[in-house]
Formats: sequence, structure tokens, C-alpha cells
Amino acid sequence: MSKTSLDARLQAVFERVRASVHADIGSDHGNLILELLRAGRIERGIAIDNKLLPFKNSCAALTGMNAEVRLADGLAGLAVGEADSMSVCGLGGRSIVEIFEAHPDRISNANCGINQVPRRLIVQPNKRPEAVRAWALRNGFHLVDEEIVEGHWPYNILEFAPAIGTDPAYLIPDDDAWDLETALYFGPHNLRRSTDALKNWILDEQQFLETLPHRNERAQRKYDVVNRWVQRNV
Repeated sequence: MSKTSLDARLQAVFERVRASVHADIGSDHGNLILELLRAGRIERGIAIDNKLLPFKNSCAALTGMNAEVRLADGLAGLAVGEADSMSVCGLGGRSIVEIFEAHPDRISNANCGINQVPRRLIVQPNKRPEAVRAWALRNGFHLVDEEIVEGHWPYNILEFAPAIGTDPAYLIPDDDAWDLETALYFGPHNLRRSTDALKNWILDEQQFLETLPHRNERAQRKYDVVNRWVQRNV
């Protein structure tokens, strides 16, 4: 593992990137691109942010590096086929999906062809990772791998690749240990590995949902999914 100044969640993203051109959407301070360039994991970086202060921070961090910093709204700052790898980190899952859906010609396998989308898409949603997993299923990206990184809360690191056909990650096990809905919430690779981090995350979710004075439809649905998993596995 390469030593960097990145926190644990961005370090996990860093370890998954090897590309000619990598674009980081919502780059904040530009540190991910900076460390990727320093380590030789990418040849060129593109840092994109839609706010002026992060844009200026990235400009300062990446001065003299083989990188371009762009002030733009998400994928509006990227041309079709320009980057062969892309990351989006630190936003909510729904916000990430909105970024993708705003410019489907830059990202959707169904809209622009498998050879024009990034070969790797690495996403770190702060919440609702199930929204990103569901988007990937609809848009021709297979979930190559994922992991849970513990921090302020459990961070999901999701790695996708464009592919055709059914995503094998979601093949339901014969022992009925989990179903598709559970896999979307907590990740099929995570469920197969059944780590302590996954167990702690699900039990924490159960405790949180139980304390809500009122559960709306979405919260109740998640509560039912959590309880199903707990009954089968704990």
C-alpha cells in the first residue's frame, strides 16, 4: 500500500485507481489527484468542482502537476470519452446519481457505448449507497468490488466497470442468506465476505431505525430488510 496524506476512505479510493487520465468529480482540495500523480498511478488528472473555494484549493494543490482544474457542474466539465477512470467521493448517493443522470452521454453505457465510458468508476457515497448500486444496474456498470471503510460512519467504496449483461455480483446464493434488495442496501460483495464491519453497520442501522419515533415508507422498508438479514445471520 502506498503511503499518502489521504484519510482512510480516500486512501481506499486511491488504491483502486490506475489509469491514463483520471477525473475526480467534486475534488474539494485536489488531494486525491495530487497523490495519484505523485505515485504514478495516473498520467494526467482532471479535478472538477462547482464551487469557487474548492476550485481555488485544487488549483493551488495541483500547480506544476500534469493536471487540469475545472470550475464546472459535475460531468458538464468533462467531454465524452475524455477520462478512462473517474471518481466521485463524499456526496450522498442520490446526489451522485443526479450528477450521472444530468449528463448521461458522459457516463451511461446505454447512451454512449461501452468504449466511450470510463473503464473504472469509483464512488464513495456518504449515505444511500443503494441508490448508486441501483443506478449502475440500470446503466450497464457491473459492481467489480466494494469495501466498507470505517470512519465517522461506515463508508462504502464502490468500484464499477462497464459491461454487458447481468451483473454476476447479484447472483443470489443458494442458501438464501440474502436477496436482491438486501444486496442493494449493503452490497453483494460485502454480504459474501460477511465482515465484522458489515455486521456492525447493519446492527447500528437496526438500532437507529428502532429509535425513530416515526418511520416513513423508505425507513420502514430498510428496517424490514435489516431485520431479515439479522434473523438469518445473527
